[in-house]
Amino acid sequence: MLRTPLCDMLGIGVPVFQAGMGIYRGLVTTPELVAAVSNAGGMGCIGGSGLTPDELRDVIRRVRALTDRPFAVDLIIPTALSTRGGTRAEIRDDIRRHHPRHFAFVEALYERHGIPRLPIDLALTWTPELTDAQADVVIEEGVALLVIALGDPAALVPRARARGMRIGGLVGSLGNLRRQLDADVDLVIAQGTEAGGHVGSVATFPLLPQIVDAAGGVPVVAAGGIADGRGVAAALALGAQGAWVGTAFLAAAETRLHPQHRAQILGGRSEDFAATRIYTGKTARTFRNPIHAEWSASGLEALGMPHQKVLFEDFLNAARHAGRLDLVSNPAGQAAGMLSEVRPAAAILRDLAEGAERRIAELNRFIDR
Repeated sequence: MLRTPLCDMLGIGVPVFQAGMGIYRGLVTTPELVAAVSNAGGMGCIGGSGLTPDELRDVIRRVRALTDRPFAVDLIIPTALSTRGGTRAEIRDDIRRHHPRHFAFVEALYERHGIPRLPIDLALTWTPELTDAQADVVIEEGVALLVIALGDPAALVPRARARGMRIGGLVGSLGNLRRQLDADVDLVIAQGTEAGGHVGSVATFPLLPQIVDAAGGVPVVAAGGIADGRGVAAALALGAQGAWVGTAFLAAAETRLHPQHRAQILGGRSEDFAATRIYTGKTARTFRNPIHAEWSASGLEALGMPHQKVLFEDFLNAARHAGRLDLVSNPAGQAAGMLSEVRPAAAILRDLAEGAERRIAELNRFIDR
């Protein structure tokens, strides 16, 4: 059986993690998906950033009703922000007054594509008031692993440890790693630019060994471009102790994904998934859609987070409700080019682990004994 020291640390059967992925007021990584992965021996993960604190607590408890195995929560807690305070309405007003060309661009999208306006009704966005409250919920609930993306978990580590939790930090560069090591995280997730969602600029193969070498013995989990057992085996060969897999689980039967978005992922080529700052102000890889070209033609530079996120979220919400999924951001990695069918999450996990075992065994034939 595929097993690394990280399995013993976290109490899991195989070192495969389902990445936490979420959307506004809903989950891609449903409680059913998270529980299915954990029940099959891996570690499922809730993508919590799109949820209010109350919604996040409810989802955690729904997962607990479906599994007694360890699972994780992934939160985006950005450190570099365009503002550290303000409600969504206040940020909208600031964009209108101080960034009129950006505001006008999105207003024109509604008219050009015939989308009725439907603003998001959530008062808070990714400022400390919301992210601190989300983290409070995860720590109060004592989830096995809390993973922090885009941020510094230093203030959370002592509180999490007091609850018997582990903390992981997602990194895309050696600079990101330094911040996580200074915070004394239990593990780091080295994510290459092939991944879906927020990404850095370095590919997994050059990034991973650098992170492993610099991590000083802290366990490293590989992310980005891993969709089958060969990818898991490659990650282990480069020094990782596990694999953080997102895009492959977008093809899971338990994942809540609009059929049009699932079709984009299953039918898309690797080159159809482009990294852009359009949707949040941070570089994120999504399926290429007409908005990419329209934004590029505008000549505008993305605002910082959360301003850029607030700028676009109302339009994305309106387009989603209007059934115009062709205009809505669909985060996924370049490994989507390897996917072709919907399968149960347990089967995906089994193939990742068993495929890695087979590949590692096959490689022995290259050794001259």
